Amino acid sequence: MAMFDSTVKSSSRMATLLLVFGLLMASLHLTGAQTGVCYGMQGDNLPPPGQVVGLYNQYSIRRMRLYDPNQAALQALRGSNIELMIGVPNDALQNIASSQGNANSWVQNNIKNYGNVRFRYVAVGNEVSPTGPTAQFVLPAMRNIFNAISAAGLGNQIKVSTAIDTGVLGTSYPPSKGAFKPEVTSFLNPIISFLVNNRAPLLVNLYPYFSYIGNTRDIRLDYALFKAPGVVVQDGQLGYRNLFDAILDAVYSALERAGGGSLQVVISESGWPSAGGTATTVDNAKTYNSNLIQHVKGGTPKKPGGPIETYVFAMFDENRKSPEYEKHWGLFLPNKQPKYPINFN
Repeated sequence: MAMFDSTVKSSSRMATLLLVFGLLMASLHLTGAQTGVCYGMQGDNLPPPGQVVGLYNQYSIRRMRLYDPNQAALQALRGSNIELMIGVPNDALQNIASSQGNANSWVQNNIKNYGNVRFRYVAVGNEVSPTGPTAQFVLPAMRNIFNAISAAGLGNQIKVSTAIDTGVLGTSYPPSKGAFKPEVTSFLNPIISFLVNNRAPLLVNLYPYFSYIGNTRDIRLDYALFKAPGVVVQDGQLGYRNLFDAILDAVYSALERAGGGSLQVVISESGWPSAGGTATTVDNAKTYNSNLIQHVKGGTPKKPGGPIETYVFAMFDENRKSPEYEKHWGLFLPNKQPKYPINFN
């Protein structure tokens, strides 16, 4: 009996260990699946949405950003299990800010009508100028969309935010001194409070490429491409080996100064163009995007817990954009062939 009891206990322990191991592997798989891809549509030669969703599945891309509620894309996403960030376009903000009924209709038509699409975020506006005429509509539109989603019983599933660019930073070097420009605080601070109160992340479009080409004298290319062999910027106790981390931690420092120290940042765009401008080669684009996908499985020096949810820009080259370098951000050509080998696993 003692022998039998020992065998049972041993089997039980083994089952427990296998369960823990399985949970750990599932966790690691989720950690590796933090990266999505932005699906822009500003091209006249792009494949239809059904084929695009097939391409996401073929390459194990489990998250997508859509910039507007394109109905064909939403139809194609039904049952796909791809998690979606859907955008309220800037030109719709005034309408949605003006009435709760308009926001309710938007949520009904573009979210509730697609019950088998896995919505994750609503990005209310993209890179709205904090000092421009549309800025006044961002927070009221966010509130109305939030109310509509809550009323639909989806508040725990779908978070409401807005996407900003890093041009709102007045100070970004060193990262610990990160601060927003004084002229944007009247726009940003109420949005930050809204996000804190609703435990939603701030969406940030973060491009080391633009920082690099804006200051090639002081910023090394290897630092921008995640290739620096050692620490390039020492900031107190924290050492930075890549520009991505330095910019992101400057945003975190700025958020702390603005009362948003509890916020998570989701990188809603990041990428590198392959042609049309300074340092735009296929090799540089491959290096940046491949290294980005691996890098965001961990955190930054300031926030080492990781991973960093990130959306690579973009799925395809888009030939209707300008200037020239804006046409060449795609991981894929319009014929669905990868521009270079890339691994999302």
